[in-house]
Amino acid sequence: MDLHENLLPREKIERFGAQTLKNEELLALILGSGTRQCSVFELSRKLSKFLSEASTFPSMGDLLKISGLGRAKATKILACLELSARYILSDKTVSVSNPRDLVARLSNLKFEPQEHFVVISLDSANNIINVHDLTTGLVNQTQVHPREAFAKAIEDRAVSVIFAHNHPSGCTEPSPEDYGITRVLCAAGKVVQIPVIDHIVVGKRGFTSLCREHPEIFESCLP
Repeated sequence: MDLHENLLPREKIERFGAQTLKNEELLALILGSGTRQCSVFELSRKLSKFLSEASTFPSMGDLLKISGLGRAKATKILACLELSARYILSDKTVSVSNPRDLVARLSNLKFEPQEHFVVISLDSANNIINVHDLTTGLVNQTQVHPREAFAKAIEDRAVSVIFAHNHPSGCTEPSPEDYGITRVLCAAGKVVQIPVIDHIVVGKRGFTSLCREHPEIFESCLP
């Protein structure tokens, strides 16, 4: 058994950092306590399941439908979600060392009912320069031309780029079309000397890094 499992969330976050906690453990810390009928861990599990399945940003009314979650606790959750979104979407420099570092910045894509294709421009230290929305497509497809794909990156004087798009279906399995456009974009990146270092597919329950799945497609990948 993992020694982490024997620790309470507060002990775990102090000893090993917030990144080691499961979603329900983080929520248990935010909630602080449960009710007479529902422990804080049971409540956090219900809340985690609700948030993972939500198709839109939750409202107060949505949260109050969860049994055991009162107005005070729902207010805390809404405040945490809004605050995290403001920091994630702020202009603060974010360094990307692996695909997961970028997923938080792209979390809004999982709620989109249509496919959105974006390009993330990076500097020489893999810091995010900007995130540009390139195209918006139908519920199951979008198209992007290499000319438009690299125009913003050239304006940003990017050293490398990462592309990302969402699957409104929720599935993060890359389609044959996803692999096809990735190969085209990687070839274009070689021509303009702005290498593509990943293409990320975002869904409601996670993401897939094409570079992790098929690194041979890319000139270079995130470490």
